[in-house]
Amino acid sequence: MENFDQLELEKFTKLADQWWDPNGKFKPLHLINPLRTSYIEKRTSIKDSEILDIGCGGGILSELLCQKGGIVTAIDLADGPLNVAKIRQQKSQLPINYRKISTTDLVKEGKQFDVITCLEMLEHVPDPSIVVKECAQLCKSGGHLFFSTINRNLKSFIFAILGAEYILNILPQGTHEFEKLIKPSEMKGFIDSADLDFEEVNGMSYLPFLDIVRLTDDPSVNYIIHATKK
Repeated sequence: MENFDQLELEKFTKLADQWWDPNGKFKPLHLINPLRTSYIEKRTSIKDSEILDIGCGGGILSELLCQKGGIVTAIDLADGPLNVAKIRQQKSQLPINYRKISTTDLVKEGKQFDVITCLEMLEHVPDPSIVVKECAQLCKSGGHLFFSTINRNLKSFIFAILGAEYILNILPQGTHEFEKLIKPSEMKGFIDSADLDFEEVNGMSYLPFLDIVRLTDDPSVNYIIHATKK
């Protein structure tokens, strides 16, 4: 069984033309991805590293990683955002290898990477544990993996769904489904089952009226996890 949700892919395809509007529906991504890039850069080398960006969407993070000197392969299964990324590439001229391929099929190719990023993607697939295991297979020994997603609790429902999507309209309505959100303890279980080493978890906060993003010690809403492969 393919581990993707066609309705999720169609949802992001419909939003494709908004990916590169820094003041549009994906404004939070434009603000938070530089923070994520800095987080990654402080924990491993980006320059000259082979990097896999899973669920790359329109390529916002992929571009930042490439600008830092990473050798970036960026994959997604949604046609719309991936086409936007390729059109954007004609302007940026960055040597990013954009591909429409699943992690399952990429594993079959036998390719491995130094760094793997899988940010804001796991909450959109039927079985995130499978993706984490495939990430482990795609990572070289001694490599680094970064996962970000949203916690599942009352606070995250109020802030990440009700507030962000329906009150403040800083994300498209329907972007997230509460039952698909993932607790940090569940993520750690996926990481342990994939025989990866859990390094740390940090929260990420976004103050929409001030356009301030920052790392925190509170993973109760948005959070990022660093793991390594033995």
